[in-house]
Amino acid sequence: MIHRRLGRSGLRVPALSFGTATFGGGNDFFKAWGSTDAGGAARLIDVCLDHGVSMFDTADVYSDGMAETILGEAIMGKRHRLLISTKATFPTADGANDYGSSRQHLIDAVDGSLRRLGIDHIDLFQLHGQDCNTPVEETLSTLDRLIHHGKIRYVGASNFSGWHLMKSLATADRYGYQRHVAHQVYYSLLNRDYEWDLMPLGIDQGVGAVVWSPLGWGKLTGKIRRGRPAQPGTRASDIAGTGPRYDDERLFRIVDALDAVALETDKTVTQVALNWLIEKPTVASVIVGARNEEQLAQNIGAVGWTLSGDQLNVLDAASDISPAYPAWHQNEWPALNEGRNAGKPQR
Repeated sequence: MIHRRLGRSGLRVPALSFGTATFGGGNDFFKAWGSTDAGGAARLIDVCLDHGVSMFDTADVYSDGMAETILGEAIMGKRHRLLISTKATFPTADGANDYGSSRQHLIDAVDGSLRRLGIDHIDLFQLHGQDCNTPVEETLSTLDRLIHHGKIRYVGASNFSGWHLMKSLATADRYGYQRHVAHQVYYSLLNRDYEWDLMPLGIDQGVGAVVWSPLGWGKLTGKIRRGRPAQPGTRASDIAGTGPRYDDERLFRIVDALDAVALETDKTVTQVALNWLIEKPTVASVIVGARNEEQLAQNIGAVGWTLSGDQLNVLDAASDISPAYPAWHQNEWPALNEGRNAGKPQR
């Protein structure tokens, strides 16, 4: 397994991480992802560790906390071999302070995650969403204190706008707080918005991307094609209408390109789609999920080989889309933006 530095930190993470949204199935939304119990989770974790996939990502809202509880049970006796990443911000109860990035909520959230996971520290703690109601100074000083208390080791964000992430980084620099070293982002061949603003920011500021839903909410598995819609029982069908929007014809064009490259490389469509992401600038780790060992083994097969320049060009061309302003205007002046997408993942 390839390991990379997470942003400008000294922490090295595997190029593939395992996401636990499939653990628990505690409500209708997460049942569409999976309902893995502690026994099944333990088997999947063993497969991961055998292949060097040593970081496990979860969140307090996954199946109303069940995912963290199941993960904690499944890693008993293995804690020294792995990294735990979890997140908090979204509502976990009905109280006035049961959401957000306030000092009150973050301290309670970290303590709750530690209790459910059965561990004494979180390796990477991320703000799950952008909270524009809480002063950035309050949030960052709280995270800094949690690091000094030994409850978390590294901090990151998820689903932030570029301006809010930059504001957080600048505030950390001003007051000497710990910086965000990771940004957990949605990025895939189907939706490449991350490249327009957040990727250049990550390059400039040394923030590593941890990619969630790299298969476009289940659309890039090869199971959806012209004349073949998502089938009942698949995640793409069960959570239809949620997540990022996309154009059907563009999806079919991308799948056609994935088919062609998969044939050339003797890999699966899924493996090609994941491999395309792995070498993208700023990408430190790509989160994969699996309901069973067969799916997990296929996803792990996305590492250990590289796409050729021609194959990358085929995929880039098929998935290309006009960027939003001001990115399209900036792209018209390449001499002013030579370093915009120059950063490569640091090993």
